[in-house]
Amino acid sequence: MSTAQGYPAFPAQRRSTRGRSWWARAWVQALEDTSLDTMQLRKGRRYANSGHVGTITISPGRIGATVYSPDDTYEVVVRVDELSDAEWAEFLEQVVARAGHIAALLDGEMPHDLVEAAEAVGIALLPGIGDLDPSCTCDEWELPCQHAAGLAYQVAWLLDSDPFVLLHLRGRSRELLLDQLVARTAGPEAQAEVEGEVRAGSRVRGEVRSAGADDRAVGALPELPSVPRKVLAEELAVSGIEPPPGMTAGVLPLLVLDASRRARALLIALLNGTPEPQPLDEWQDAVRLAADFPELLAPLAEATGRSGDLGTGVQAWRYGGVAGLDVLEHPWEPTSAELARARTDLVLEEIENIVVTGNRLTIHPDTQLRLD
Repeated sequence: MSTAQGYPAFPAQRRSTRGRSWWARAWVQALEDTSLDTMQLRKGRRYANSGHVGTITISPGRIGATVYSPDDTYEVVVRVDELSDAEWAEFLEQVVARAGHIAALLDGEMPHDLVEAAEAVGIALLPGIGDLDPSCTCDEWELPCQHAAGLAYQVAWLLDSDPFVLLHLRGRSRELLLDQLVARTAGPEAQAEVEGEVRAGSRVRGEVRSAGADDRAVGALPELPSVPRKVLAEELAVSGIEPPPGMTAGVLPLLVLDASRRARALLIALLNGTPEPQPLDEWQDAVRLAADFPELLAPLAEATGRSGDLGTGVQAWRYGGVAGLDVLEHPWEPTSAELARARTDLVLEEIENIVVTGNRLTIHPDTQLRLD
């Protein structure tokens, strides 16, 4: 009834595996409550942050990914029970009962009262103890092993950005679920039509295939246009084409490379239905370019007029991207809940020899910790 959805691999980063949203934290809680080996969880957190988990594929009842370790490659699957058609019908009734529920889901929120209303009629959207069924091609016997734990922790990051990931795991893609919700608000006839198509398997990802459509002859595709050959920087220098003022011929290929990388990131987001890369202001973009292309540091420092700040900004960017730069430039006072989460993370990591001085945490002898 619903096709698989792929999500690009997360790069190596230092990020909390606890989840920021309450529903992602519930997912992590189910994982950790089920585990009998905290060592595997600690190793799993390191895998999640190391960039060793490949592309994540979500389909109804199944999460899959390849996990890369220094000595081998492992195929990991985590299974979750799908909701039955009757349970989905009951859940949709709870969603349409309040207009704000649909708006909240589209806005990336999972309302507490929606989950509670579903639980009241016997539908558990969020997994509990024992509801996650991990498997891995490694030889370890623990459930979950470190590789499956790493994958499950990264799924919490996906849930933070889109609660529809959870609904997809339970059996309905975003498109199909929205179609069913629209049909319910449109009236009984539209609802019956969509439900019939779902049961017949003719509706996939929100589209309807008419009977016999796959049997129709398809005409020949047009010829592909020729691909322009690569233009070298040396050719630009002798072609008579003048670059904009202040831009040398050596800078232009770097900007072309950067534009192609950004276009690729946008295309991946478009194809996978994931959020587009965050738009940057002029200063953030200058820092990003200087971090990616150190040879542009001097001209960017001159152009921004912040030569004294750019080098430090590049270091902050390499630590944490936009968030790292924001930490550098703006004061921030964490809430009591964020402090409690951070303390819990430290306890789970079992870090020893921490010296606390004011708001500074030092791991002996000279490693400084900073919250987020």
